[in-house]
Amino acid sequence: MSEVRFPDLRNEIVRAVKALADPAYQWSAWVRRELPPGRYDEFTHRIHILYDDTAVLEDPNAAIGIYLRSQEEADAMRNLAQTLDVLFDECGMELPDEAYLRAPGWPAVVQAANRALSTLEFSA
Repeated sequence: MSEVRFPDLRNEIVRAVKALADPAYQWSAWVRRELPPGRYDEFTHRIHILYDDTAVLEDPNAAIGIYLRSQEEADAMRNLAQTLDVLFDECGMELPDEAYLRAPGWPAVVQAANRALSTLEFSA
């Protein structure tokens, strides 16, 4: 496995994918706001990390060596991006977090995130 140029941002990516892979956490943190004092999290924050802050879901291949370590990781992130794109095409991009969690396409997002997380953690 090769190293990445920005390991701290990679860790943020892994944390974002981990949040997308964990429905219990999503309901607790994003809907019920059951976080320690001073902590904040929501679906939009995780999406911004993956699309806007790092663009890892915009072009996973370009992220190899920067945030991702391999083509396998890029492929897993591409699958996650495609699944999220389907969700956004079906639901739009302005729903509250709870509405996304209740959307018919949400289980596919969780599954894709779990596959991506397994790949990211395996190569860690």
